[in-house]
Amino acid sequence: MVTRPRKDAPQTLSFNTQSVHAGNSHDPGSGAIRTPLVAANSYALPDDPSSVSWSEVDSLFYTRNSGVNQLALQQKLATLERAEDAVVLASGVAALHAMFFTYLKTGDHIIVSDNSYEATWKMFAELLPEKYGITATFVDTSDLDAVRAAFTAQTKIVHTETIANPTTRVADIAALAEIAHEAGALLTVDSTFTPPPLYRPLADGADLVVHSLTKYINGHGDAMGGAVLGRAELIRPIKAQAMVDVGGVISPFNAWMITRGSVTLPLRMRQHLDTAEKVAEFLEQDSRIAYVAYPGRESHPQHELARKQFGGRGFGAMMAFAVDGPPELQNEFVANLKIVTSAVSLGHDETLIVHVGTSGPRVRYYPEPFRTYGHLRLSIGLESADDLIADFAAALDTVCGAPSR
Repeated sequence: MVTRPRKDAPQTLSFNTQSVHAGNSHDPGSGAIRTPLVAANSYALPDDPSSVSWSEVDSLFYTRNSGVNQLALQQKLATLERAEDAVVLASGVAALHAMFFTYLKTGDHIIVSDNSYEATWKMFAELLPEKYGITATFVDTSDLDAVRAAFTAQTKIVHTETIANPTTRVADIAALAEIAHEAGALLTVDSTFTPPPLYRPLADGADLVVHSLTKYINGHGDAMGGAVLGRAELIRPIKAQAMVDVGGVISPFNAWMITRGSVTLPLRMRQHLDTAEKVAEFLEQDSRIAYVAYPGRESHPQHELARKQFGGRGFGAMMAFAVDGPPELQNEFVANLKIVTSAVSLGHDETLIVHVGTSGPRVRYYPEPFRTYGHLRLSIGLESADDLIADFAAALDTVCGAPSR
């Protein structure tokens, strides 16, 4: 007998249908068929509130503990990621901090990818060691022997990114999970560059997954949020400690906006991924480009791992490259782009580019071309691939002249 798909049983639905229906419910008060924006910080208590636990995270009484829009978004994200539970917070960095705050204490040690988001880097290069005595070792997480060698008796977490920001290095999540678990540590993974359905690190053994919801899952560049997903037993302490007691909660409006944006995630990702491969091919074949770092190109050091790990669904829509020339030429190239927008962030509907130079403490861990040229971090949007390629070609013609044959 064929299992009948049902809205109230999201596990029976395909990903596209889950994106529409998971976490959504009809509003009994108004009859609205979408969960409305509930801009309240408090909810009515029962006649006898003595039985209410002020640390409860599933009942509606105070929005720092839970709210209508927060609960709806958490349910949707857990469904899409195939996680038991999720906690949503004010930003991606708030989600990272919440996870580390909950599972690390003074004297603990963490192994961190040496290619990682700047806020993650600073958290373990400065803030948590200096303030709380947590030690960190930065390691090339694509070198499994180096990861094994970095463990101490105090190691509690191995943290990596599926595709490293900004170098696009790919981590072998299944192998890292095995190494971490053999040592009794957790594997935590920032999967912001690879949202579902492209990849689900939990399926390969990760214990906790973080997303900056600001990026692909929202997808429209107009709301901020972050999420941690995993087993319920691991998520509940994050809710109780980092959400309720520290208070980095997401606002009802941002939760509602991100829920709204996530409906089109599968459609947007299809366009992002298809266009990214075309743009990367164009850039790599142009003689005026010094290098391209994109997991979808055979020149990428982890191309085969990416192809296997992401199951042929794509290689992400983030890449790094540089024009063959000094830093001033990178800036001139960006200034001559007419469609691509020079701005930070990623995963938006519009294509974004930012020039990053060759200074800073993280640079010594970058591959050689990044250290020589700096890099242009490129987030492919939803525009036509032909339009983006024409924009890049015209800017290259202006600043470099015609390509050599």
